[in-house]
Amino acid sequence: MDILQNALKALVAKEAVYYALLAIGLNIQFGYAGLLNFGQVGFALVGSFGVAVTVVQLGASYWLGLLAGLLASVVLALLLGVPTLRLRADYLAITTIAAAEILRLVFRTNALNDVTGGTQGLSGFSDDFYDLSPFPLSEVYRPFGIQFRGQEVWVLTVGWALVLLSVLLVWLLMRSPWGRVQRSIREDEDAARALGKNVYWYKMQALILGGAVGAVGGIFEATASRSVIPDTYENAVTFFAYAALILGGTARVFGPVIGAMIFWFLFSITEGVLSRLSTGDNPIISGDLVDAQGIAAIRFVLVGVALILLMKYRPQGIFGDRREVALDAR
Repeated sequence: MDILQNALKALVAKEAVYYALLAIGLNIQFGYAGLLNFGQVGFALVGSFGVAVTVVQLGASYWLGLLAGLLASVVLALLLGVPTLRLRADYLAITTIAAAEILRLVFRTNALNDVTGGTQGLSGFSDDFYDLSPFPLSEVYRPFGIQFRGQEVWVLTVGWALVLLSVLLVWLLMRSPWGRVQRSIREDEDAARALGKNVYWYKMQALILGGAVGAVGGIFEATASRSVIPDTYENAVTFFAYAALILGGTARVFGPVIGAMIFWFLFSITEGVLSRLSTGDNPIISGDLVDAQGIAAIRFVLVGVALILLMKYRPQGIFGDRREVALDAR
């Protein structure tokens, strides 16, 4: 029963919110505009550190830090997009994945200890956010038998509100003329250009908007954790977000959200089952064969196999359309 309760909690946990926001940003860029951004975690990094540095190092308010984080994501999108968006799609993919890793290494360097905190990162920047909580932070709530503390309830309330607002924004944009142009660019760049559309500028807008949503995800995760550490922003985070997007369905408004929830549900339930099988008086899986670290690795393997099978038999995802997977990667 504990395994199921933990898995159900993972459906709405802060990790699901974080990856849902990252995947929504990728959906704008990849799903609708056809941009191969492999460095979405870089936008999350600059967004979260934009808040942390503004509050901790400059002594400004948390709300000004939010603006700084969003502006940092716009600057990053311009730096990445200006030299690459006129070229083939794979140039953007290579540039973004390299930029995300470079940013992580730069932010963790000892030379920037006085700014970013180096490998230890920064903390103590989210007090203004928690001061607004209508829920006593130490209070315990048990909806459907699942335990949440007041701090978690406040964080998740704001987090899922951000997800819903992002989904509404995407829904409105993709039913506007702007969204139809983005789809046409994804399907056939040359045709869109022949109709007089400024393909380069539309791509830039999609990169900026998707990056800003990713930065919101990074800010949320940092606020929920009350700290930012550079090493948590590895490129694997981007690939998990892509897995959530593909699982739910590319170019579907709710696809990234459902995908992120299912992704973390699967992670939680596989970890719980494996832990139960390897513990107790008569464990089915011997501790000599698999330790706690091994269990964590096995759950990645099992979820990975499930994703491989999904891509083989339903590449468009659970709610996707096979036609939306086609990409004019030129």
